[in-house]
Parts: sequence; C-alpha cells; structure tokens
Amino acid sequence: MNIRILIAAAMFATSVQAQTLQLISNDEAKLPNAPGQIASRGVTRGPGVKIMSPDPSTKEHKGPIDLKIAFEPRGGSKIDPSSVRLTYMKTPEVDLTDRIKGGIKADGIDVSKAVVPPGNHQIRVSVKDDEGRQTSSIMSLSISN
Repeated sequence: MNIRILIAAAMFATSVQAQTLQLISNDEAKLPNAPGQIASRGVTRGPGVKIMSPDPSTKEHKGPIDLKIAFEPRGGSKIDPSSVRLTYMKTPEVDLTDRIKGGIKADGIDVSKAVVPPGNHQIRVSVKDDEGRQTSSIMSLSISN
C-alpha cells in the first residue's frame, strides 16, 4: 500500500478524533440518577443561563452534539469564567467542567461535537458574576442512537 495513503489516513483519523469530546462516558451514564427532584431554576439576580444548542425545544437529539450555552450578566456585572461548573446529575455527581474547559468564555460555553451516550441526561450549569451572585440551571438531554 502506498505510504502517502497510510499517512493521509492516519492524519484524517487523528483529525476526526481531535474534533470530538467525550462529555459523558458510558460508565457514567450507567450511574444511578441523583435522588429527589432536581430544581431547575428560581428567581435570581445572578447571571442568566440560556441553552442555545442543542435546541431545548427538540425532544431528542442525535449525537455528537454541539453544546452552546450563553451567559447573560445583569446589572452591569461581569461573568466570572473561572466560576463555571458543569455537573452531571448522578450519584455520585460527575464534574464535567475540566472536559469543557477550553470552551468556557465570559459570554458562555461553546463546545462542538460532544459525545453523549444514548439516554436521558440531566446536567447542571452553574455560573457566578464578579459580585458573587450565582445561578444554576438544569439542562435535560435526550440522546437517541
């Protein structure tokens, strides 16, 4: 086989792998759900959290997903990007923050091609502003095969 074809194929495979991110592993998805009812969000003066993608109005998504979450500061405050936490609501909870670190900015989270196993998933997004006000919001994902 031609060596150039092998090198090109290896580079393509590496490129494809580099573009995907394993957000939730199969083993993590098998963990028991967090106990009790998960509160989604109450009235707060903290930053707004708006799920842009995957589209929250769509019932099921096919993976991998593009994860886009917008942060909306209030009252002249600024978002503290170091305060952002993404938590998979399982027992025990799974901190996903380090996996998306490169996609966290002051205006939100932007991660392309996040791999999530099929099933229903609850993820808590937490963020603080520079005045210490925190907001947490629950994102529900239903992923099909």
